[in-house]
Amino acid sequence: MEQPCAGTLMLYTSGTTGRPKGVFRREPEVIEPQFLGTFANYQPGDVALCCGPAYHSAPLLFDIRWPLASGVPIVLLDKWDAAKALSIIEQYRVTHAHMVPTMFQRLLALDPRHRSAYDLSSLRFLVHGAAPCAVATKQAMIEWLGPVLTEYYAATEGGNGIHVDSQQWLRKLGTVGRIDAALGHRIVDDAGNDVPVGMVGCIYFQAPATGRFEYFGDPSKTAAAYEGDRFTMGDMGYVDEDGYLFLTGRAAECIISGGVNIYPREVDEVLMSHPAVHEACTVGAPDDEWGEKVVAVVVPAAGHTPGIALAQTLQAHAAAHLARFKCPREIHFDTALPQTGTGKLQRNQVRQRFWQGRTKSI
Repeated sequence: MEQPCAGTLMLYTSGTTGRPKGVFRREPEVIEPQFLGTFANYQPGDVALCCGPAYHSAPLLFDIRWPLASGVPIVLLDKWDAAKALSIIEQYRVTHAHMVPTMFQRLLALDPRHRSAYDLSSLRFLVHGAAPCAVATKQAMIEWLGPVLTEYYAATEGGNGIHVDSQQWLRKLGTVGRIDAALGHRIVDDAGNDVPVGMVGCIYFQAPATGRFEYFGDPSKTAAAYEGDRFTMGDMGYVDEDGYLFLTGRAAECIISGGVNIYPREVDEVLMSHPAVHEACTVGAPDDEWGEKVVAVVVPAAGHTPGIALAQTLQAHAAAHLARFKCPREIHFDTALPQTGTGKLQRNQVRQRFWQGRTKSI
């Protein structure tokens, strides 16, 4: 090469709301060591476990690039296996790992006696994100492992500074962390105005001065993501009186029934708080009168039989915790929900089941 230069990465989004998009940056990204006082806070003797696909942005950063830059040994799991993961944590005295909520569910599904047989006391930093984690699931993980979980909110496109440790999360169940206006976090309405406390808006991050992303080969989508010096992934959420952020879903997932916005994640959380539910996915299905109606697809927990009786029980449970217009008018059952390789729910695929054969999908 006549003029060699450092290369860069192009990672792909998960494609949960459409086709995966190439996230391209023209400037190379410098990965610095993550020692005392950083997010990872590596110390001598630490060991990292990579138990997810390293071609995805989060495992690549947390489990590969950061440990390599910091001289931390890495243990690679060939494929996800809950029991094997526990065995490796014990054997190699793993201190750091990145997981997704699906992995948490698989771990918690193991017999408690089997789980308690492993010494997991070395685990100090179990970071998770990439997909929403049900409150009950995260509570169970903290009860089992202690306050070692840290949740982050970001995406392949970027993001900065929103995360929450176990102690903070237990005080603010369901939050993904506190926003910081000094870091450029904003939640705005359709007109671009900051929304008041408790009101749902679109979440924006500050774009860096250099190294801004672009969607490869798609300038129109790139332009749509930016608003001045800020960008959005289309996520919706609100903050409470203390500035803690709670996600409600993506704008592309929003159900509009009778002109009212309904955010499916809120319904998912309520359904998954019932012991008969293993997983839930709420979507908008076509309705000639209302435009869309709220429908939920549920994977029953072990020992619970799908059917009319269970559907009625879950509808009553939802009615006790949600406004009437948010409650599922129908509940369908399935043995599994479609997910990406990183465990993100593919809500768009579930929604498509109800819109097949229609000329419009809204």
